[in-house]
Amino acid sequence: MHPLKESEPFRPRRVFMVGATGTIGRATVRAFLREGHDVVCFVRARATGAVDIPGAIVRTGDVTDPASLARDGLCGEQFDAVVSCMASRTGAPDDAWAVDHRAQLTLLAAAQSAGVAQFVLLSAICVQKPRLAFQHAKLAFETALRQSGLTWSIVRPTAFFKSISGQVERVKQGKPFLVFGDGTLTACKPISDNDLAEYIVGCLSDPDRQHRVLPIGGPGRASTPREQGAQIFALLGREPRFKQVPPSLLRVIAAVLGALGRVIPPLAAKAEFARIGHYYATESMLVWDDVNQRYDAEATPSTGRDTLADYYAQLVRGESSAERGEHAVF
Repeated sequence: MHPLKESEPFRPRRVFMVGATGTIGRATVRAFLREGHDVVCFVRARATGAVDIPGAIVRTGDVTDPASLARDGLCGEQFDAVVSCMASRTGAPDDAWAVDHRAQLTLLAAAQSAGVAQFVLLSAICVQKPRLAFQHAKLAFETALRQSGLTWSIVRPTAFFKSISGQVERVKQGKPFLVFGDGTLTACKPISDNDLAEYIVGCLSDPDRQHRVLPIGGPGRASTPREQGAQIFALLGREPRFKQVPPSLLRVIAAVLGALGRVIPPLAAKAEFARIGHYYATESMLVWDDVNQRYDAEATPSTGRDTLADYYAQLVRGESSAERGEHAVF
């Protein structure tokens, strides 16, 4: 476990936050405010209402434009840290390099010019074995951040609750739970938005989380998709029913769409989505042991209090809803 340590006397920080409109970004803003920090969120003009959090200052502009960042965002003011939960929406190559790399570089340069001393980046654990455009884009920026001279933290979470919750409604409707292969090809230590947010906030004051790449999962043991499906059926009081999907199907779809994409460009992006789906269907979201060439659940750190079982129970009771991104396979 990684408890938050009182590594130094508390002092409020001024935080410049990018990527505050997503569920994790909003949770991180709330966590900073609960801890007594001041937060300025920089968002696109059309996304202003997505960060309606009492206590947070919201400014609008274009994070890809250095002039807008300086004029509309930082405003010549003093900030202790920049926190970026920004990520490409689709993972498509053009989008990934534009957001996960170039926009992050623009933000980093603006932080350096403004004299900001610390930068906390929300990345992803899947960059350990990069095969996709968005993974390479994230890694390229991680390298730039590590070489920036700032105090940096790179947080690489495992699967999010919302990303593995899309089938709750399907199962409630009496349908089988879909799994790739037999449902045991992959495993993860899912983490809630709130637990991840608290971990990110801790990076500001905990020296053990600085100048480090930080893989992090939620509490408890790693679980497979089959075990996750069984949890949902148990909560509904039903016998588990699974339908197996061969992962090779996604590979075939990617190959066909990739070939057609040479003639019909929009299909090339769809081919990348199929590749993303295949990756998540066949690779675990755990720490990769390069020496033994395997994923290591025991080496994957845990944090927090929220469990996936409790989250599933909230969804089953209708007390919560799963906000899902474009990378959802089912």
